[in-house]
Amino acid sequence: MPVLSELTRTEVRALAPRAIAVLPIGATEQHAEHLPMGTDALLVDAVLDHALSRIADAGTAPPTPDGAEPAPIVRAPTLPYGSSEHHLFAAALSLRPQVLLDVLTDLLRSLVVSGFRRLLVVNGHGGNDEIMRLAIKQIALAHPVAAGAASYWALGGPAASTDPARTPGHAGWFETSLLLAHRPDLVRPHRTDAVNPPPAFDRPPWPGLAVEKHGEWARVGGFTDAATDADADTGATMLDRRAAELASAIVAFDATTREFVASSDDARKGGTQ
Repeated sequence: MPVLSELTRTEVRALAPRAIAVLPIGATEQHAEHLPMGTDALLVDAVLDHALSRIADAGTAPPTPDGAEPAPIVRAPTLPYGSSEHHLFAAALSLRPQVLLDVLTDLLRSLVVSGFRRLLVVNGHGGNDEIMRLAIKQIALAHPVAAGAASYWALGGPAASTDPARTPGHAGWFETSLLLAHRPDLVRPHRTDAVNPPPAFDRPPWPGLAVEKHGEWARVGGFTDAATDADADTGATMLDRRAAELASAIVAFDATTREFVASSDDARKGGTQ
């Protein structure tokens, strides 16, 4: 799959009208005592790598609904910073929500001006989720493009999760298992004690009710659940499942946005409006 930072401007312009530009976004923030601060960016990259490999592999790529060949996919550099204000109590490099919205909007706008008509944001950090959804709404209102967004752990819904109650969590069983499969050298000894009581933002007292309490992240020590039973084999299974869901989502996005494939001239005109 082409990587934007490795292409020349001529190559970008030639690919853009038919391509899907994929922008991975993560965060740099505390992940308790056992996971690195770059966990979110590392994991979104790993899932995306596996998903793109599936699409590129003719033997495992999910077919498009109309049987057509998948579009070229151009991968933009991963944004390693997100909205992590809730992790500043320990350590984080955070963009305030409005700043992240502005950054995402500017990056997506730049891709449009460069000729892309189809844009897909793939997210690895919970604090970015609402903001990226607002960003794609804004870009699709302002420009003649199709834009999509997804957090890698949410694709396919609860049925696609090994343990929905602990997915995604933060620095717990889910992320620790994934990193044990992807980068075991970065995982330190982890805590075995449970978070008690569990954080209200992760286990709301009523379905559909969002709850935020001042100081809650510090109270629970920066993680949502103990990683006691995290293991590499489970992580590998989940990584493969997350990649399969993302590959299917990219193929579905391609199929449902074909009307935005345009000639290079049309794409450039659209980007300058």
